[in-house]
Amino acid sequence: MDYGSCEYLVPCGKDKYISKNELLLHLKTYNIYYEGQNLQLRHREEEGELIVEGLLNISWGLRRPIRLQMQDDNQRIRPPPSSSSWHSGCNLGAHGLVLKPSTLPDIQVTDVDATMNTEGTISSTGAARLQPEEPPQLLRTRSDVGVRRRGSARTPSEQRRIRRHRFSINGHFYNHKTSVFTPAYGSITNVRINSTMTTPQVLKLLLNKFKIENSAEEFALYIVHTSGEKQKLRATDYPLIARILQGPCEQVSKVFLMEKDQVEEVTYDVAQYIKFEMPVLRSFIQKLEEEEDREVKKLMHKYSILRLMIEQRLEEISEGPARL
Repeated sequence: MDYGSCEYLVPCGKDKYISKNELLLHLKTYNIYYEGQNLQLRHREEEGELIVEGLLNISWGLRRPIRLQMQDDNQRIRPPPSSSSWHSGCNLGAHGLVLKPSTLPDIQVTDVDATMNTEGTISSTGAARLQPEEPPQLLRTRSDVGVRRRGSARTPSEQRRIRRHRFSINGHFYNHKTSVFTPAYGSITNVRINSTMTTPQVLKLLLNKFKIENSAEEFALYIVHTSGEKQKLRATDYPLIARILQGPCEQVSKVFLMEKDQVEEVTYDVAQYIKFEMPVLRSFIQKLEEEEDREVKKLMHKYSILRLMIEQRLEEISEGPARL
């Protein structure tokens, strides 16, 4: 990659800029870290503007369930591509018999555009094969999937009724009862973005990728450090630039999707005390209180002297005319 030498400022947020050369140095470090992986970023210049693009990893950090669309936009509901499919936790055999599932499978969700462009193909088990560079997935928590077992085959009319109540995400059919669920906390997905996309644009892209009905206004992106520091990305910030500047190592910091009203920002000054035990924190508080008392006494002594000096001067001024 050519990392250039022309110097100018690149916006990284409202009233925040970084020089092109400094950004390219961060980008070079980022790509060296992910050498040989699909998370490497590319850059180009358009009309004198530096544009970086590639995949951004985003971790799910939701505490409340999300709602998936019952049907993809402009997409007809169709039966599963094979006789074996995932539906309400049950596996159907070749004759429609219900087989007891050994484990609850993860739900794989693919991009509509990827399917339409034949970037992913549906296998005989109904799971999508994706190109290596972009493996999107939503992992359900175990308690969110309702399992329903039956001991006999379904009639054709029953099968039609079930299909009407299923919704499709790129060929994957789920029961309508499981359209509301919480992605496994900390599980990772990714979106392909560029450095000109702001936080709201990235949020909308992510929600659209997984056909999530919730409004983007409900969520926010946070950079969460292992130290406990949580930094909310503003509407004017550029998440890809922020990720590059934070460094590539996700053991140090990650980008999380979280609810706005469930998370409070934690500054670096506060984060450094979070992992201390309570006795240690109490000793810190005691030391701070002692220091506060000392400072208060100093101030009281200082101003008591000033007050005395002012009172003496006022007495001298009042005695002057009396003597005359």
